Amino acid sequence: MKLLIKKAPYLLFLLVMPLLGKVYELLNTRANDAVDLTSTVDKAIPFISVFIIPYILWYAYLFCYLVYFCFKDTKIYIKTLILIVIAELICFVIYFFFQTTVPRPTVEGNNVVIHLVQWIYANDRPVNCFPSIHVLTTFAIMLASLNIKNKHVLNNLTIHILGTLIIISTLFVKQHVILDMIGSMFLVTFLYGITFELVSFRVSRKSETVYVKDK
Repeated sequence: MKLLIKKAPYLLFLLVMPLLGKVYELLNTRANDAVDLTSTVDKAIPFISVFIIPYILWYAYLFCYLVYFCFKDTKIYIKTLILIVIAELICFVIYFFFQTTVPRPTVEGNNVVIHLVQWIYANDRPVNCFPSIHVLTTFAIMLASLNIKNKHVLNNLTIHILGTLIIISTLFVKQHVILDMIGSMFLVTFLYGITFELVSFRVSRKSETVYVKDK
C-alpha cells in the first residue's frame, strides 16, 4: 500500500496518453491528399484477420507495461514516457505535412475476428500511417524493458514476443506498410539513444522527488 501511495503521483503522468490520442484523432479527420507507400513486398503480405487480436492488445500492452515500469523503476518509466511523447509529437508533425494512406482489403465474414477488423476499420481512417504509432510505442516499450533489472523470464518473453506480434500485426491487418514500420523503429532507436543516454534522473528515495538534468 505504501508503494502504491508513493507511485500514485507518477501514474498521473499517464494522462498524457489520452491527450496524445485526442491530437491523433484530430489529425485523422483531415481530408488532405494522402500518399500510398505500399511496396511490392507489402502487396505480397497476405491479409490475416486473426492478427487483429494482437493489434488490439496493443492498448493493454502499452498501459500495463508503463504501469509495470513505474513500479519497477520510476526513472525508466519517466524516460519511456518522454521517449513516447517526443516520438508521437514528431509523428504528428509528419502527419500534418505528409499524410500517407494504406489500401484496405474488402473484409467479409460473420465471426468475432472479422467484426473486430471491421470495427477498427470503421473507427480509424486509413491515413496518417507513416510512421506507425502502434509500432513506435511498442518498440519503445521493448527497448526500455532492456533497462529493467531482475525481470522474471516469463515477463521478459511476454514483453518481446507479444511486442513482436503487435508490430507484425500492423502489416497483416493492412493498417500499415513496411516503410511505416521501419520509419517508426528508426525514429524510436534514435530518440532512445538521446533519452536514455543524454538525460539523467535522480529520484530521492524519501520524497520520491524527480530531478532532471542533461549530462
